[in-house]
Amino acid sequence: MALVAMLVLLAACDRPESAKDTDGAAPAGSPASRAETAATTGSAGTPPVEPRGPAPLQVLILGTSLTAGLGLDPDSAWPALLQRKADSAGLPVRIRGAGLSGETSAGALRRVEWLLREPADVVMIETGANDGLRGLDVDSTRANLRAILQRVRAARPAARLLLAQMEAPPNLGDTYTTRFREMFPAVARAEGALLVPFLLDGVAGIPDLNQGDGIHPNEAGSRRVADNVWRTLAPELERLTRDR
Repeated sequence: MALVAMLVLLAACDRPESAKDTDGAAPAGSPASRAETAATTGSAGTPPVEPRGPAPLQVLILGTSLTAGLGLDPDSAWPALLQRKADSAGLPVRIRGAGLSGETSAGALRRVEWLLREPADVVMIETGANDGLRGLDVDSTRANLRAILQRVRAARPAARLLLAQMEAPPNLGDTYTTRFREMFPAVARAEGALLVPFLLDGVAGIPDLNQGDGIHPNEAGSRRVADNVWRTLAPELERLTRDR
């Protein structure tokens, strides 16, 4: 019996390896072979699905704490709500909110070229609110806004430009608030940008739509802001999508 067992063992050592073919691949039909096929072609051996359709439109929103959604969950900030609106409308769009709390128009001017390193089909500028809160010189803010739009145009000549209307607090006096208000449409006309009506329309000054500071929208206010922007942005996205 010992001799028989030794002969069986020697025969097994001399036999070719059955778990692999001569090139190291698993034999066809084996569990290992099926696993390799699924890994390279997709589940159940089906070919991988290649993405179809145009690349999504790239929307950049350069803004302040309002764009950043200060005090809110990022998913509740209005740029994220715009993304959901675009998705629901079936528009191939990627919206990138680039808000920085406390930033003035001068800071936005310093930051814009860095942000434009990524592609952008639409660029919306939301800045100036902090200039107004601080009572900064209107002429300086105007020059910054124009310079921002000019730099966007130079870096992305085909991009659609949008400029959000902002307002100064009334305690700065009628002369200042009027000049501040009139600055935005004047800059938009001069630089060929589309003016987005007052960002906080129907939100500013309404306690139920703002956080405790009375300045930044809460979740309900953020939804209202998204609606305000969408009325201007949606037709542009639809037109650009058709043109593609």
